[in-house]
Amino acid sequence: MSRSTVRFVLAVVVLLGCAAAFAPAPAAAQTGGPFQYFAVTPCRAVDTRNAAGTDGGPKIGANQPARNFQIQGVCGVPVGAKAVTINVTIVQPSSSGFLTLWPSGGSQPVVSTIDFAATDTSLANGAIVPLSSSTDDLSVFMGGGTGTTHVLIDVTGYFM
Repeated sequence: MSRSTVRFVLAVVVLLGCAAAFAPAPAAAQTGGPFQYFAVTPCRAVDTRNAAGTDGGPKIGANQPARNFQIQGVCGVPVGAKAVTINVTIVQPSSSGFLTLWPSGGSQPVVSTIDFAATDTSLANGAIVPLSSSTDDLSVFMGGGTGTTHVLIDVTGYFM
């Protein structure tokens, strides 16, 4: 074999090895576990900048009772979904604080979904949040401050 042929063969072997290393996992590995994941085209389910309503305004106030929003049956999330993948965004906070999201009707967790400063004009964070079986299935609480913030929730997928 000539030297150029050996180099060509080695290059092909290296490329095939790299392709195999980055190949997607087999379908069976992606469906393991108790729930199946379904991606949806990103869709805005909640926007408190909109007029007052079920999934609109007013702003979320610090240390006020949790606000509940409907996610199942909205944005392609079927009724019966167990959890959603979301992007939660705060807009124009008037004080520093945090948001906690959890299934409505359950106990509020002691962890935050997103933390923000009063100087943040907007800030986003991705999360996976379980849903309750209630119509308004997702609770949102703002803590740690004295002000308000707008909240946007974009759904990107769900688990069944």
